[in-house]
Amino acid sequence: MVDITAKNHSHRSAIAQAVLQVGQESTIRAVQEQRVPKGNVFEAARVAGLFGVKRTSDLIPDCHPLPIEHTDIRFRIEGMTIVIEVEVQTIYKTGVEVEAMHGASVAALTIYDMLKPLDKEVEIQRIKLVQKKGGKADYKDAIPPGFQAAVMVCSDSVSAGKKQDTAGKEVVKLLEQKGIEVGAYLIVSDEIDDIQNALRSCISNNYPLIILTGGTGLSRRDHTPEAIKPMLDREIPGISEAMRNYGQQRMPYAMLSRGLAGMIGQHLVVCLPGSTRGASESMAAIFPAILHVFRLKEGFQHESNAS
Repeated sequence: MVDITAKNHSHRSAIAQAVLQVGQESTIRAVQEQRVPKGNVFEAARVAGLFGVKRTSDLIPDCHPLPIEHTDIRFRIEGMTIVIEVEVQTIYKTGVEVEAMHGASVAALTIYDMLKPLDKEVEIQRIKLVQKKGGKADYKDAIPPGFQAAVMVCSDSVSAGKKQDTAGKEVVKLLEQKGIEVGAYLIVSDEIDDIQNALRSCISNNYPLIILTGGTGLSRRDHTPEAIKPMLDREIPGISEAMRNYGQQRMPYAMLSRGLAGMIGQHLVVCLPGSTRGASESMAAIFPAILHVFRLKEGFQHESNAS
């Protein structure tokens, strides 16, 4: 199965639809009047559809077992067709569109089985996904045109040429995978003045997103939070809380990180750990949801211009 260990839990939903065509008006009347010999068609199909949703991962090889928080199965008759809609919701790392489609298909097969003794022309015409929500698709329009980020590596050893940077390059790679162009990649020492000067340079070059990696630990030379915090106009504690919570689920030492985030004017500044793993996990914790900041900024700007 696809590895989803790095993904975040989020509220995900899907609606699938199946359509059956019958050959005789008498078949529709039998369903409506509950005269089908095998029983109440819609109640039987509802139960079967619920089982179909729950058993999806048992039958579809690449589907992950997941907690089903809610399922609703609806039926309606339109002329000579029976329309089935299955809605599924979960709070998990992966979506439920296959679960919804599987439930719709099992419900449709149940109706077919119950009606075939009455009508040899019953046909399942289609099964399709109608809607899905949740996950990274919800943020696909969050990156404005021309959006660029800057990446700063805060490390004495890397700036002195004694060590190769891997964490900063990992951040660059992950940003580019998310469709964000990296316009600046800087390496600075763990000196407060050097960090602040490099950050001012990124701000003057108008990078809306500035990500720093390194200097967030507890060693004598870890100064990044001390350098950044006085410069912030507004701290955003939820970002650093999300990074630490995500990291601690995978590595208990993540609670020792002093990463922080906030706004300097219209610029979002995020400080990540200096280890490659810590930086990568922190990126997974906050992307793509962090891009919502720029939707909010756009709304604030529109309100300001209107006033």
